[in-house]
Amino acid sequence: MSRFLIDKFASLVPYVPGEQPRDMQYLKLNTNESPYPPSPKARALLDDKAASLLRLYSDPTGFELVQALSETLAIPAENLYVTGGSDEALYYAFLAYCDEKTPAVFPDVSYGFYPVLADLLGVEAKRIPLREGFRLAAEDYFEAGGTVVIANPNAPTGRAITLDDIRAICAHNRDNAVVIDEAYVDFGAESALKLLPEFDNLVVIQTFSKSRSLAGARISFTAAASAMIEDLVKLKFSINPYDLTRLSISAGAAAVRDTAYFDECRKKIMATRDYTTKALRNLGFEVAESLSNFVFAAPRVMSGEEFYLAMKARGVLVRYFSAERTRDYVRITIGTQEDMERFAAIAADVIKEAKK
Repeated sequence: MSRFLIDKFASLVPYVPGEQPRDMQYLKLNTNESPYPPSPKARALLDDKAASLLRLYSDPTGFELVQALSETLAIPAENLYVTGGSDEALYYAFLAYCDEKTPAVFPDVSYGFYPVLADLLGVEAKRIPLREGFRLAAEDYFEAGGTVVIANPNAPTGRAITLDDIRAICAHNRDNAVVIDEAYVDFGAESALKLLPEFDNLVVIQTFSKSRSLAGARISFTAAASAMIEDLVKLKFSINPYDLTRLSISAGAAAVRDTAYFDECRKKIMATRDYTTKALRNLGFEVAESLSNFVFAAPRVMSGEEFYLAMKARGVLVRYFSAERTRDYVRITIGTQEDMERFAAIAADVIKEAKK
């Protein structure tokens, strides 16, 4: 680091994204992208006319995308705003609702960006241990004394909590915000969007990176009570009002409206997830029950790191987390059925070699 970096950032440990190889020699199952292309309706917008309009600033309100979300999800536009990816939306939520008096409260095993945001903003990170089997118990978050942040389904475990659990957490934290990060909700979990009319302290964040195949477009939306949306828009307009490009807004709106393609892709991924879970268990892996587009699995006969390295040497990228509670596991993104059959065959060879 340079000698000019201010002291409060000297010890900051940044979030480490998954590997992004510059060539595609690997079967890439490490960053939870969709194996399917974006909606044909979204792709159709990427023409010369759209490219020529890039000379103009985008609409900072993302009106076209907000309207599409409002109509498709039956949520009033005043309860929605859009940002450049859910990491940005999370940043604004932490910035708005955490400070030196209000810690961020989240699971000890969860999305690695949460502690980084707390550290970056100089707020306390109150980590609640997951129960046995990586289970999140709602009662552990009652009267949490801070802003509750929960990924549902959780990452990297893939486990989900119920709508009743979220309702109980909101009800027991009336004086604090409850942020539900639903990056993976479309693969089998139940969305907390249904609870918005009940709670003025609930913030729900979703991304277009997973189920809508637009990770490279960097799109997310946040839903909350109108007063909270006003908070978050104020911060966005104070920091980065033009965060979404013109192409992202239009492609996002088209993807939202193409519900048939959305349902087709996520159903394929869920079916392939079930195939992958069964295949891994047949190989002797311990596999957490997942409602996401990945599985969290421990090979048992070798460490998670050894399995990750062995698969990488054979041209397959999975994600390994070195923390104490996760180091026996790897996270495996669900690809196409063909991808996962290839993965299972290579994994079988790795396990067979480890048993020798």
